[in-house]
This record gives sequence, structure tokens and C-alpha cells, in this order.
Amino acid sequence: MPHIGHLQLNQVHDGTLAPYVAKRLAQGRSHKTVNSGLGIVRRILNLAAKSWRDENGMTWLEHAPAITMLPLVGHQREPQPLSWGQQRKLLPLLPDHLARMALFDLNTGVRDDVVCNLRWDWEIQVPELGISVFEVPREHVKGRRRPRVVVCNSVAQSIIESQRGKHEEFVFVWRRERVKNLDDAPLMPYRPIQTMHNTAWQRARREAGMPDLHVHDLRHTVGMRLREAGVPESTVADILWHSNASMTRHYSVAQIVELHAALEKIKEDSGRWNKSLATLRREHEEVKRVALEGESHPKSPKSHPAKKNGLALAELTC
Repeated sequence: MPHIGHLQLNQVHDGTLAPYVAKRLAQGRSHKTVNSGLGIVRRILNLAAKSWRDENGMTWLEHAPAITMLPLVGHQREPQPLSWGQQRKLLPLLPDHLARMALFDLNTGVRDDVVCNLRWDWEIQVPELGISVFEVPREHVKGRRRPRVVVCNSVAQSIIESQRGKHEEFVFVWRRERVKNLDDAPLMPYRPIQTMHNTAWQRARREAGMPDLHVHDLRHTVGMRLREAGVPESTVADILWHSNASMTRHYSVAQIVELHAALEKIKEDSGRWNKSLATLRREHEEVKRVALEGESHPKSPKSHPAKKNGLALAELTC
């Protein structure tokens, strides 16, 4: 609005949008984020030129100007899958309701908006496996082509069971709990969670030393762990809902069994390598940084042995 809100539709084009783009980039927004805003403008201009008409049947614009998007190649943030050590560090720092959601995501690989919107009436019991699956309507699936299924391994299933009875509609909910007068009625009823990327997530990732961790990185973590466990690429694609021409339109119990077996392989730390190249690069840079700081601030060789041992113990227990 500050940039083009005062303009007529026929005055909106790359030139008048340039100050908006420059300001968003100066604020540190990514090219993808800026393109999201430009995409809305482009959509409105296209509707004004093709669909929206005045009382005389004329379109609002003769034609829509081409809106130039910013390049994404070379400007996108690399995924940052979690190692098992990072997972053990992050989850205790999250509030309970958010930790359960994150752990569910780490065992199913679904997008965070699906976790937030997961509903009980989507649940289908699979007696052969003793687990549940959730058939997600296509309105909640990226691309909205067809419904998809969330398969629960044993960890995800235990989280589902812990949520039963809290809310009639939504699986994952929260409420502010009492810190005193615990025998009194709750201060508020359970309510749905709008997003996992909230202030609690931002605080936890900062305290865990991962200030740039995105909720979507949990999904990348699942993909990496499945590949590390030797799961076939076609099965990984089915779990992560990637486009896959071989996937039938309707799931069979045999397919559910296959997906469940694959997800069972990533429910706990197997001791295998579980690091991306981005993680290795960050660790390498951290080692170099610590080494440089050590050279610029050498420790005194006459430090007290007890104090030195105490520092080492504190570092190990952090």
C-alpha cells in the first residue's frame, strides 16, 4: 500500500513496483518472499485484464503488464536437515505442544500446515498394523490435485494417542495451563494452533544455537534419514507427497505397510551418518572460527588445574 496503493491499475508495472522490491530486499527479505508479494500483484492484474468487468462488460485493463520476478537460482537458502544431536537439543527447548508437533513431523515428513490442520475425522484405523493413517483432503495438499495419506510409525502413533480427547475436531491443540491452583478448572479450552513457526519456535531454535532453522527443515530431515536408511526413492517420494507417476490414485493396505515399514527405520538414532553437506560445512566453519579465536586469545599455561577441569566438565554437560 505505501508504494502502489495510490495508483490506478494501469499505472502498476515493474517501474512503479521497483521501490517496493528495493525496500523488501533492504529489509533482508529473500527473493522468494519478495516474489510472493509480486505474485499477488501479478494475479490481480491478470484478473483485471481477463475476468473482472465493469457495468459495460469491459475488462478493467486492456492487457496485464508482465511483472518480472526476482531470480531464485543462487539466492535460495539451503535446506538444513537436523542431526540426531541437534534434534535432542532442540525438542526439550520447545513447549510441550510444539515439541509433540515437531516430533510428529520428524516421523511423518508432512508439511507443517498439515500438522496444524490435522483433524480426527480424517483418521482411518488400520487394524492389520495397529496404527492410524490420516487421509488429508486435497484442499490441504500442496497443488490440490488429490487427497494424500499421512502414515504413522510407532512414534507418531504414540503422539496421536496422547492427543485423544483434547479437542473434538483438531488433533494438535494447546491451552495455557495453570501454574498454581492446579485443582481448579483450566483457564481456557483447548484451541487449534495456527502455525508452528511462532515465537516459541524462534526462541527455542535461538537457544539451541540454530537461529536459521525453519520448520520445513524437519521435512528435509525425514527425507535425508529415509535415504540414509536405504529406502527406495519411489517410497521416499510417496511419503513426502512428491509427484510420482507410479503412485496409484487410491492407497492399498500393501502400500500402507510399505510406507509404515520405511518410517519405522527412522524412528530412532541408528548410529549411521546423518549429516548433510550444509551441516558439515557449518561444523567446519565453526571449528575454524574457534581455532582463530583461540589463536587471538591464547589461554594462560598457568591456569589452575581444578578450574580448568571444571570448565571442561561444564562444556561437556552443556
